[in-house]
Amino acid sequence: MNNTHRPVLLAEAVTAMISSSSFQKENALIVDGTFGRGGHSKALLEQMGSNCKLIAFDKDLEAISIAQKIIDPRLQIIHSSFAMMDQHVIAQSVDAVLLDLGISSPQIDTPGRGFSFRFDGPLDMRMDTSCGVSAAEWLASAPVEEITQVIKTFGEERYAFAIARAIVKQREEGKAVQTTLELSNVIAKTVRSREPGQDPATRTFQAIRIFINQELADLEKGLEAALDVLKVGGRLVVISFHSLEDRIVKQFIQTHAQITVPRELPIRAKDMPQGDLEIIARIKPGVLEIEENPRARSAVMRVAEKKGEAL
Repeated sequence: MNNTHRPVLLAEAVTAMISSSSFQKENALIVDGTFGRGGHSKALLEQMGSNCKLIAFDKDLEAISIAQKIIDPRLQIIHSSFAMMDQHVIAQSVDAVLLDLGISSPQIDTPGRGFSFRFDGPLDMRMDTSCGVSAAEWLASAPVEEITQVIKTFGEERYAFAIARAIVKQREEGKAVQTTLELSNVIAKTVRSREPGQDPATRTFQAIRIFINQELADLEKGLEAALDVLKVGGRLVVISFHSLEDRIVKQFIQTHAQITVPRELPIRAKDMPQGDLEIIARIKPGVLEIEENPRARSAVMRVAEKKGEAL
């Protein structure tokens, strides 16, 4: 099993975070909302001064364990979702926030976590295994309508109802799905046509994972929290891996980058009220990175900078 995790767009993310004109390496405060295996945090600490501070968040207990082994007084690790960062960080005090969304390679490649249909293991799928219900527990009681809605909404799966019905039918026969292989087999028997290069279980596994971990709700809360804690001139850097995530990030940044004023109001362009964010960049991995790490192919990094009057 390969537990090596290569952060996608590592150099680009670090550069985007520290290149604001107001960024000062010696005493900066940075939030890494998704510590994972620490790739971004370690790279950022290498670029920062001795008086800086990096606060990292993660829901995964394995990530917390890895972070606690890093001996660096500048690093503080918090076992929590990044959606709660505004409860741990003072408003308008942060120079940069990073959100690297989705799941890491070690999480996918560890059968016991239940994230992948490529390995047989318990159908768990929880980022934080200390709380909440597992995917197997949810599927053991959820009605077909709810399962259908989850798979359709978060997986954009056109066979959502057929898959949900097959899961419930097997449950009613006394064979509720308990493992990743069992769920994958149910899907394979139900989905007759396959998208080129994609396993028929891909969309369903994604959908259930997103639902179990409330990933999109966390993202929406986390973006608002990030805007609250960022100081003027601070950077928001978000790396997304599928269209549902990227759509939320794109709409959030665009909404806060502009203020709509009725055309009939006599306001000159220079007197127009400004939004909270300035759009800085949209970056995708290069050909070489995708060749070295195929999981990077769907990544999109969006960068925005907070505007306004400094406190």
